[in-house]
Amino acid sequence: MEMGKSCIKIPRKKYSDVMKVLNSSNEHVISIGASFSTEADSHLVCIQNDGIYQTQANSATGHPRKVTGASFVVFNGALKTSSGFLAKSSIVEDGLMVQITPETMNGLRLALREQKDFKITCGKIDAVDLREYVDICWVDAEEKGNKGVTSSVDGISLQGFPSEKIKLEADFETDEKIVKCTEVFYFLKDQDLSILSTCYQFAKEIAMACSAALCPHLKTLKSNGMNKIGLRVSTDTDMVEFQAGSEGQLLPQHYLNDLDSALIPVIHGGTSNSSLPLEIELVFFIIEHLF
Repeated sequence: MEMGKSCIKIPRKKYSDVMKVLNSSNEHVISIGASFSTEADSHLVCIQNDGIYQTQANSATGHPRKVTGASFVVFNGALKTSSGFLAKSSIVEDGLMVQITPETMNGLRLALREQKDFKITCGKIDAVDLREYVDICWVDAEEKGNKGVTSSVDGISLQGFPSEKIKLEADFETDEKIVKCTEVFYFLKDQDLSILSTCYQFAKEIAMACSAALCPHLKTLKSNGMNKIGLRVSTDTDMVEFQAGSEGQLLPQHYLNDLDSALIPVIHGGTSNSSLPLEIELVFFIIEHLF
């Protein structure tokens, strides 16, 4: 977002994901999550204080705030033509809300399906000199993701490796601590990105087993400063192995022993349904249970 204009860039290779969003959303609302933008010099964050949500912008040190990144965009197609507005754009929590008329929503849906750029003009109908613009642009190149991200297992750079968020159906909690698996990174070796959908379920099964194995140790791990843990799993036709670490150092052996008995059966069971060779890294956080 910049003064007077916002731009949503959609990589062309994400077309199928956009179609999933369109096909699963109702006719009045389209919600799309955004990646962290390295082009922005600040980013919206949402802070909860006594049950009240406040929006702030975190800026890069020493940079003027010209371009602000957002975490999501919501298009709401319920704006009435009698409102006197062509469209409205506003900040909601750490994202962008764009209110448009049903006619504009139909045009936006068609443009997304046909992979065409689309411009939304915001402002009052009779205030020609006070216009703001929201541009939806399809782009050919997707910037290398995960810039500056390093592995908790051994400290290697994870920049450029595809990743996706993980959401487990169960919580793993003990001693008022919770372990959450938040993300999986894929180390692809000449494989096509299309294999990721089958790998995701395999990754979730491993995440569940690892979370259960870590549960008895959460208090000790957290008190020793191991709040973020990486688990790297490598499989091939004649090889299955894993490594677990925190801040670039492997976990002590007694933790690895518990992980070994929990993970190996799950890994062996999952490899029969996955594309080999396969190497993934899961990210876990140990947090306080505050409620």
